[in-house]
Amino acid sequence: MHSRVLLLGLLLAAPLCGQVTPVSLPEVTVYSERVANQSPTGTFATPVSSLRYEPQVDVEARNLTEAQADVTIRGGIFENTGFRIGAVSVIDPQTGHYYADIPIAPAMLGAPRILTGADQAMGTSASTVGAVAYGWRPVQTGGFASVAAGTDGLDREEFYQGYVSDQQLFGQHVAADVAWAHSAADGTIPHGDNYFDRVAGRVQLAGARSQTDLFAGYQAKFFGWPNLYTPFNSNESENLQALLFTVNHHVDLGGGNFIEAGAYSRRNKDDYAFNRFAPLGAVHPFQHTTWVQGGAVAGRQDVGDFTLNYRGELIADELRSTSLTFGPFNTRTQTKFSLVPEKSWALGDGANFVAKAGASVDSSNHDGSTVSPVVELAREQASAPLQRVYFSYATTTQLPSYTALSSNPSAGLFRGNPHLGRETSHNLELGASGNLDGWTSSAAVFYRQDDNLVDWTFKQGVIARSANAVDVSTTGAEFIARRSWAACDLVFGYTVLTKNPDYHGAAVDASFYALNYARQRLTAAIIVRLGSEFEVRMDNAARVQAANLLRTVGGNDAIISSLGLTYRPAAWRRATFTVQADNLWNSSFQEVPAVPAARRQISGGVTYAW
Repeated sequence: MHSRVLLLGLLLAAPLCGQVTPVSLPEVTVYSERVANQSPTGTFATPVSSLRYEPQVDVEARNLTEAQADVTIRGGIFENTGFRIGAVSVIDPQTGHYYADIPIAPAMLGAPRILTGADQAMGTSASTVGAVAYGWRPVQTGGFASVAAGTDGLDREEFYQGYVSDQQLFGQHVAADVAWAHSAADGTIPHGDNYFDRVAGRVQLAGARSQTDLFAGYQAKFFGWPNLYTPFNSNESENLQALLFTVNHHVDLGGGNFIEAGAYSRRNKDDYAFNRFAPLGAVHPFQHTTWVQGGAVAGRQDVGDFTLNYRGELIADELRSTSLTFGPFNTRTQTKFSLVPEKSWALGDGANFVAKAGASVDSSNHDGSTVSPVVELAREQASAPLQRVYFSYATTTQLPSYTALSSNPSAGLFRGNPHLGRETSHNLELGASGNLDGWTSSAAVFYRQDDNLVDWTFKQGVIARSANAVDVSTTGAEFIARRSWAACDLVFGYTVLTKNPDYHGAAVDASFYALNYARQRLTAAIIVRLGSEFEVRMDNAARVQAANLLRTVGGNDAIISSLGLTYRPAAWRRATFTVQADNLWNSSFQEVPAVPAARRQISGGVTYAW
């Protein structure tokens, strides 16, 4: 029934969109133009919130998406998807589960860009399949305050203020913004309670062609969830504290050329409890603290008839842990340098043929160096319906996390492997993008070979999950289309994947990550403006999941939807009243196999902007 209702709504939406009289609405903060609901139902927005229904991203959540979410791209896993903030790749060396724990208010960031293929190979470090890249949003004078309440004991408060001074320093305007947010809830299932806090501040110097951002942020999260990481019917919990300092400088050199440099320091504290109700005084055996310092310089510069695309990055980390003590080291440095020259030739009818060919060099003090080629050929014509057609081949590499390397290999809940080596991914793809009859669209077909990918696997009769290297070939295609009318916006995405794994004889009955993927996934974001005061926003993701022995509830097919209704009264235009429901159909589908699904949650709130 739910699928028929959703399909009918999608079929009716397009013709109805053009039939409503255009209206003028006040500007609202947009975190991503490819999703409908800009903020979540159950807590305040974080950088990962806008990714749940992003067409090119699949988010596998435990409890709330903002609690713990594995972000995957094109059938990859949580640890080969990277995050870039400005110039720098922000990582957590303990585990990729915490890559998305970024204590930055989304109001400070631009919309996410999804990097794949050659763009990902040239633009990030410590990831192999894809990356989510955010830029720093220019500060504007203004702000908002928001309060909300909902089912399951939810309360939420958020405040943001930006200010641009008339004063100048070094010929640039001085600006600053601050953000604070808090939420708490009992959870949509028993023992799923959560308490989140975030405070962040930024100072910005901005001129006509340059912008410098100095940021500090802190985020504390506590959340419980049955079977959070293990399939053994235990009430687990996690207490995370992330602290981030970063500085970023971007200069627009004109003609598409630029230079960007940044540095950051990140500390993440993790206290994981397998049994959160263990007797008072019992020692939690899984406590970890990581430190990461990193710096990067990237740019694009015309040199004679060529253009140089370049990037260099250094990442140094340290781990202190009560349980991750079986690995060969607890500090590590990684470097990556990319140089990809580019040459353009003019063709007829205003088209250009663009060729890029270069390589990246990855190295570490605990691993050898490797050279990875990057090649892309493209035909570009801005004035044509088919604006770009490209073919690319790129190789990327990364190193395993400390959880995989340093967990006890023969005992405990998480069994590591100190002999795991560098992971390598080879990506071959053909794609196109353009604008036809008002629809902006893109499509790609790709083949990827991942070698020595670190997966966590399950064997019947063994009370543990184990880190195993697997070679996986992935064949896929993706399509995205978007169109806007005066009273309606539509965004569609479709991805199809097939995988072929080889565990090299390891005893594996099920995979938590590498083989947990949607064979088909359809997303649809719909925004309908009903006159001058009301707006309906709906996000949808329909999926046909690969079968998995660990998935015990909810089947392999699912439709997950979020629905929001916004009211902006004509007499009080600075106020926005919202009612929103997440998991509208109350699906029990397990996004991570063996981990219970979050159930339907409803909230209502008001935001006042100035």
